[in-house]
This record gives sequence, structure tokens and C-alpha cells, in this order.
Amino acid sequence: MLENLFKGLFDTDLTAVISVTDFLLCLGASLVIGILMAFAYMYRTRYTKSFVVTLALLPAVVCVVIMMVNGNVGTGVAVAGAFSLVRFRSVPGTAKEICTLFLAMGAGLIAGMGYLGFAVLFTVVMCIMFVLYNRLDFGTKKNAATFKTFTITIPEDLDYSGIFDDIFSEFTTSHDLVRVKSTNMGSMFKLTYNVMLRDVTREKEMIDKIRCRNGNLEIAVSKQETVGTEL
Repeated sequence: MLENLFKGLFDTDLTAVISVTDFLLCLGASLVIGILMAFAYMYRTRYTKSFVVTLALLPAVVCVVIMMVNGNVGTGVAVAGAFSLVRFRSVPGTAKEICTLFLAMGAGLIAGMGYLGFAVLFTVVMCIMFVLYNRLDFGTKKNAATFKTFTITIPEDLDYSGIFDDIFSEFTTSHDLVRVKSTNMGSMFKLTYNVMLRDVTREKEMIDKIRCRNGNLEIAVSKQETVGTEL
């Protein structure tokens, strides 16, 4: 009776029907895999509740989809096309978020094919490596503190091309003027430089010299960030 309740309307005698027990086993394993991946992602990572919940549920969703289309080539192609449309309905994410989503989809696909042991092994190994890389700060710039962004305001009567080159040559190993913007009804310019400091302890001394050059107008110093849309 229970098997008939979950039998498809278009199933035939030649169609392999997934038993309820197998379905629940694969679904439960996928949910456990999703929770493991969510906890691994939360370790030393800035995250939002919505993304973590999505990451925990995604393997189960992919698992069920793969179980339903298993053996049906036409349906499988249609589902693959539907999944490809998801990226155009979402906000661009970081490389780490994209990677974890692919890991969750991969684990769900393995579980949906029925290889629960391989799915769990894959998840455990990848979560361990994910946590290990975060723990070791793998890929972090060792001299990140020396990379700064200077935003300097100058009067509009000053020629901004090369005006601070001598100061930058003294205090930085490299500098690059990346943006020029007029402000205050065109009476001032805001110059944005990406620099690499020679000695971070001399930052204030450098700012004081720039203040003497720009008439004590506004100077902003911030950490140099990698462009968010880059992978």
C-alpha cells in the first residue's frame, strides 16, 4: 500500500521504482552531508544565515532531483538547463561561496546516484581540507598591511599629475593613481591611489607631508580590497 502511494502516475512495469526506504536513506544522508558542509563553511568565515541554510539543504535537493531523473536522458537535460538558469537569478558571490555550492551539488549528485558511502567520504575529505585551508590562512597575503588605498582631496588649481610623486617615492615601493573625481561643485579633486608602503610605522609621517602639500584638506586611508567580482 505504501509503495503504491509513492508510485508515479506514468510508471510502467518496465520502470524501476525507487523504494520509500531507499528514498529516505538517500535524503537523510544528503541532509547530514549538507549540515557537515555548512559547519565547515562557518569555520572562520563571514557568512549569512540564508547562505548557510541554503548550503545545508542544497545536497538534499540535488539528491532528490538526480533520483527522479535517473535513467531518463530527456528529463536530465531539461533539469540541467533549469539549474544553469539559477546563476542569472542570484547575486554574484565570492569564489569561496561558489566553490562550496559546487561541493554541495557534487555531494548531492553522488548521493542521488545511490553511492552514499562515496558521498559521505567525499564530504568528509573536502570539509577537512576546507577547514584546514582556512586554519592555515592559505592564500592570505603575508604583507597585506602594507597595501593601502589613499583618497586625497586637493584644490582644483593644483595640477594633480605627479604632485605627490616625491612623497610616494620616499614612503612607498609602488603607487598608482587609479581614480580622479571632481567634487564640491568642481572646486576640488579627489585622487585615489593604490600604494604599497615601505614601512607601515611611518604611515602618519607620510600623511602629515601630504597634508602640507594639499592644504590640510581631507585624506582618507583604507585597506586595499580585492575587487569583489573577481575570482
